Amino acid sequence: MRIRDFALITLIPAALLLVPLVAMQFTSEVNWTAGDIIAAWVLLAGAGFAYKLVTHRTGHLAYRAAAGLGVATALLLVWGNLAVGFIGDEGNPANLLYLGVLLIGVVGATVTRFRAHGMALTLYAMAFAQLLVPLFALIIWQSDIPWLVFGLNTVFALLFAASAALFRFAVPAERAPVA
Repeated sequence: MRIRDFALITLIPAALLLVPLVAMQFTSEVNWTAGDIIAAWVLLAGAGFAYKLVTHRTGHLAYRAAAGLGVATALLLVWGNLAVGFIGDEGNPANLLYLGVLLIGVVGATVTRFRAHGMALTLYAMAFAQLLVPLFALIIWQSDIPWLVFGLNTVFALLFAASAALFRFAVPAERAPVA
């Protein structure tokens, strides 16, 4: 990774986090702690590094778009869970099931060595796992899960599936002979 890329990946999130810092000076509606700001920076920079890791060997537009959508969806999944939680509140243990979705992504990407076909299968598996999370929570904790949670999980699953479909577009380019 070039120094310029490293600087952008670390400094852009820092610049974005100036927004809540400034907002806290003018309103009590925004109340972030130092821990919140550090966690947000780690998530944003981590997403940037993950995108760079996945795309560093390809210039294929569909592959880059697929990786961007997949990483952004995973980022939103983690951010939303940390902020408010999707099942109950952020302290509900059922929300830990979403770690399984992310684990499928990490393991799948590693095992397939970031190849487009393997990444597509991995993202489809993540989409399927995303749909199963509220069902497992319902079975394990036997609590009431609002329909909104099922709808939200469907949106995330569709985003993961869209990323998988974009990876599928990149498969022929990956198999093309190098000139």
